[in-house]
Amino acid sequence: MDELDSAIVRLLQTDARQSNRELARQLGVAPSTCLERVRALTRRGVIRGYHADIDPAALNRGVQAMVAVQVRPLSREVINAFKASAAEMPEVLSVFVLAGGDDFLLHVAVQDLDHLHAFLLDRLSKRKEIVGFRTSVIYQQVQKPFPSLLPEA
Repeated sequence: MDELDSAIVRLLQTDARQSNRELARQLGVAPSTCLERVRALTRRGVIRGYHADIDPAALNRGVQAMVAVQVRPLSREVINAFKASAAEMPEVLSVFVLAGGDDFLLHVAVQDLDHLHAFLLDRLSKRKEIVGFRTSVIYQQVQKPFPSLLPEA
């Protein structure tokens, strides 16, 4: 990635809805150059898609938590099956497969603490492959709007 590619990525992360013409104007390049660069970034997998940033509370998901999960036996089949199953649960926003003491980290969002408790008891604790889990309620979240390119070592 060169400076122009980095600038395109930074501007699209700030506002992915801007037109190619506006993007090109901000970069000081021809619209055709900008369009070809965006297409190349997409082909290379740098740009994977575009999305809207939605407030979970607006969707009646005012309580969020991180749930660290341990499963047994540790096998590819168990890990893949739990990963797929967890991703389908409506309360789960993200599934992370981990190395270390925990096998998974689930980012969940629910209506309230009663629903979080019900999710833990009714959905997780009944699964035979889960041998333990720990829950941390999220009070506040500060999220970087976008990752930036790190310098090469």
